[in-house]
Amino acid sequence: MEAAPTACYRHPSYETYVRCTRCDRYMCPDCMREAAVGHHCVECVREGQRSVRQARSVFGGAVPRAATPLVTYALIGVNVVAYLVQVVVAGTVDRFGMLGAALTDPAGAQYYYRGDTFPGFDLVGVAGGEWYRLLTGGFLHQAPDASFGVMHLIFNMFALWNVGRAVEGRLGRARYLALYLLSVLGGSVLVYVLAPDTLTVGASGAVFGLGAAYYVISRRLGHDMQPVNRFMVVLLLWMVVSAAVTSWQGHLGGLLTGGLVTYALAYAPARLRTSVAQLAGGAVLLVVLALVVTVRTAALTGAA
Repeated sequence: MEAAPTACYRHPSYETYVRCTRCDRYMCPDCMREAAVGHHCVECVREGQRSVRQARSVFGGAVPRAATPLVTYALIGVNVVAYLVQVVVAGTVDRFGMLGAALTDPAGAQYYYRGDTFPGFDLVGVAGGEWYRLLTGGFLHQAPDASFGVMHLIFNMFALWNVGRAVEGRLGRARYLALYLLSVLGGSVLVYVLAPDTLTVGASGAVFGLGAAYYVISRRLGHDMQPVNRFMVVLLLWMVVSAAVTSWQGHLGGLLTGGLVTYALAYAPARLRTSVAQLAGGAVLLVVLALVVTVRTAALTGAA
């Protein structure tokens, strides 16, 4: 007696005699996936992928399945687009660059702020409530006709391309992005504390933060420190040399913030390397930076 014809569980019009070795359902070649033993159906393959635990780095971040540094690419793209915008749209740097406090007259001209206000003059900058400058200034760069010009963007993006890929691969995308943004904020906050009347721009604070992260990661993983130490010497020398054309305060603030964040990720007890614990740690750092900005604003404006 012939066996009754069987059909694929997803395509009833397709006659087949092949079964899934996991759930025993009949399946056609379109629904068949090769397995270590026999073949699995589409649903069993999906269920198996959901049950596989994703690999984690020593820093608690998910190890990307693809080696492509997508966040680094995206950050470079954002910086380049922001530069094109500031070249095309006049006043972008004045409106979104990192500035602690300045006075503007009715004609729009800016003057140093020394704690006094005058009729018709407006207080602008972070002290004037423009807190967004703490972040947006880190994505702008010097104009083409400035002292450093477009090389400011090129040098920063070259450094981001080289260091960012290595750090992103070790930390994972989410932690890497958080590190980058916190380094931008850390650099801007130190500028606000030490040089509030200076307009600064550039991704250098974030790049220095990534440089410090690269150093901490290399020590934590036991890498050969000779080339890493040489890299850090070059980075510190650049901080000194670039002080003539950019903001050393932003560089130092980014370096300290990046090193602190990465040290916490790398050397925290294993039970604290979870996403929740690290998110809480990042939130605490944000609160500390916000408190520093609030205290500095009160000191500049004379507010209680």
